[in-house]
Order: sequence, then structure tokens, then C-alpha cells
Amino acid sequence: MVLPFDILEYHQRLKETKQRMEEKGIEVLLITDPANMNYLSGYDAWSFYVHQMLVIIIDEPQPLWIGRYQDANGAKVTTWIYDENVIPYPDYYVQSDTHHPMDFIAEILLQIGHGNRRIGVEKDNYYFTGMALERLKNGLKNAAFLDATLLVNQVRLIKSDQEIEYMRRAAKITDLAMEKGIESIQPGVRECDTAAEIYYHLVKGTPDYGGEYPAIVPLMPTGEHTSIPHLTWSEKPFVDGNAVIIEIAGCYKRYHVPLARTVSIGQPNEKLKQVAPVVLEGIENVLAFAKPGVTCGELEEVWRRSIKKHGYEKEARLGYSVGLNYPPDWGEHTGSIRRGDTTVLQANMTFHLIPALWFDTDGIEISETFRVTEKGSERFTTYPQELIIRDHLDLSGQIS
Repeated sequence: MVLPFDILEYHQRLKETKQRMEEKGIEVLLITDPANMNYLSGYDAWSFYVHQMLVIIIDEPQPLWIGRYQDANGAKVTTWIYDENVIPYPDYYVQSDTHHPMDFIAEILLQIGHGNRRIGVEKDNYYFTGMALERLKNGLKNAAFLDATLLVNQVRLIKSDQEIEYMRRAAKITDLAMEKGIESIQPGVRECDTAAEIYYHLVKGTPDYGGEYPAIVPLMPTGEHTSIPHLTWSEKPFVDGNAVIIEIAGCYKRYHVPLARTVSIGQPNEKLKQVAPVVLEGIENVLAFAKPGVTCGELEEVWRRSIKKHGYEKEARLGYSVGLNYPPDWGEHTGSIRRGDTTVLQANMTFHLIPALWFDTDGIEISETFRVTEKGSERFTTYPQELIIRDHLDLSGQIS
């Protein structure tokens, strides 16, 4: 198995994680977020629907992987840790009314002498339940439990050069899938057919490298539903005069580069014509202002001033840190481009800037994923930054 990163990079990530553990007084860190498990160990499998965990012990050189028995070989194949540090639990712990994997994990921690330590857990993530914490506390009565929800996420904020390279590859997949998806949109074509075209190219990738499943499915609200940002697709055909919003992300080595575009089937209505230049101007203003030392909150202020002079306001955040992840989200849950966020931009931070505007019966989304450079910012994708118009096709199939 060839790991996606050099072993020294994993060691550096582990070192930085342990430094944060020390700062918070955490001696044992229990990681259940699959992105954080991947980041520190390389573990990569669709096994996050059952309980699994990476255990970081402050005074031990290697993590422990604890998970389902049938997934243990996957841990041995995809991680850099020693095989003896892979500890499987029997299948009777899986989705049982009487046994719980956290009972097994608590017993392991007791056996290896960590039952009375200060234990950090990721309390607020999709993969760690209330029952999980309850069973851990019951099995480790002498331990002190601390919240370590975003501890590893914060380490992930600044990307290495290799991570940036993987995101550049993901961006090329994004561009290709967006291009092919938009080419398929015309009156009478079903929404699901366009979604299939997008998925095909997200997975197929480029001639040089393939793609992976993204953490979020293609989002494709159409017509009046463009006012509702997180709808997917239906089997209905596209209708002339409607708009379509497409939000997708190419994925490579689990690294995502999202992109959103709004497509008008036929000539856009007056609302789209009016608001598109406002959004595009705001995006350019934000990207021009982004550089090391600026805060996420200051980026939001630039956007807010830009659209206010045109009479618009936006309630939701403008974007968020993005990179390595698994379903159901490609965001990193750390820096958000919104009012009051004090996250200071540093080189090789990466964000999805999606300053969408939604109204009662329509909306517009045009987004960019960007990297903070030493002196400013740069886009990952190259797809045209504009309102896309799909006018009628001539007999040669070209847009006219």
C-alpha cells in the first residue's frame, strides 16, 4: 500500500496534535471523525456507519485503531501504524441492543492502563453519539472527559504543499464535471440525467488520474426551488426559462474543491440579470482583499459593503474552510467567512467562498474555492466565473 503522504508528514501531524492535547490537558484523545482519522493515520474506508476510533495517547509513539473486525484488514492496508496497534471488536457489538463498541473500547483502555486519565472526545460530530459517550463514561468511571471536538480540525486548517497539490487535481475534476453537466442541460432533458453526467465525470476524473465519491451529492435546485439551496435533483425535465443551480465538488485522495454555478435555460429573467453582476463584483472584491493577516470576519465585511451599495443583504455565512472530508460534509467546521469570525488567514489555508443570494422564489449561486497565498489568494478552478446561459442549440449541437 502506497500512502498518500510521506510518513514524515503523518508524524508531523501527530506531533502538532499532541501539542494541542498538552495545551488542553488531554492525555488520551479519542477520534471518531473519519476525516480526522484519515488525516492522522491514512485510514480510508466506507466503514464510518459503524463505531470506529483512532486513539492518540500523549506518551505513546503510535495511535491505536479500534473498529469492526471485518474492517481491521482495511486499517492494516491503508494506515502507517503497526499491525499490532489495530484492535478489532467482534461483530456481535455491531448495532446490538445489549453490546456497544464503546464498552469494548473502554475495556481496552482499562487493560492498557489508561482508565484514570484525562480523555478528550469529539463530542460534536456526526459519528459520535450520546449513547457512545454514555457507555464510555460508564466503562471508564475514573476518567475525566474533556471536549476535543475541533482539536484535530484546527491542525488541518493549514495545508501542506502535497495537500494543495491534491486539491489542484480535485479542481481539474470539478471543472470537467461542471462543464459536462452544464453541457447536458437543455429543455426536455431530465434533471437526473444531468446529475448522472456529473457523477460520471466526478468519478472518472481526468486521463491522468481518477476521482472519488464526494462528501456531498450534486446539489441541483431548479426553477422556483433555486430559492432553496440544499435540494438535489428530481426526474423532472428541464424547462425553458428556468434557472438551475449546480453545486458540486471534485474529490481526490479525499480532498475536495467545491464549485457552484447558476445556469439560465434560455435568456435569464430580470432578477438574475440584476443580481449576477452584484454577486460577481462581491466575489472579486473578497478575493482581492484575502491575504495573510486578514480575518474571516473582515472578508465578510468586504462582501457586506460591496452588496449593500446595490441594496442587498445576506444573512448566512459566505464560506468556510474546506479540504479533506467524508460524507455528509466537505467543510472542515473551523474558519467561517462570516461576521465576527476572528480566524486569521495564513498561507495555504483553503476556503469555499459561496456568497449566494436567495429570495422568495429564486436565487443565485456562484462560488469559488481559493487558497490563501503568501501575498493574496488564488482560485483552484478555471471554470468561467459568470452567469451561464444555455440558449437554444443549433443542429450542430453548439450553443447559439
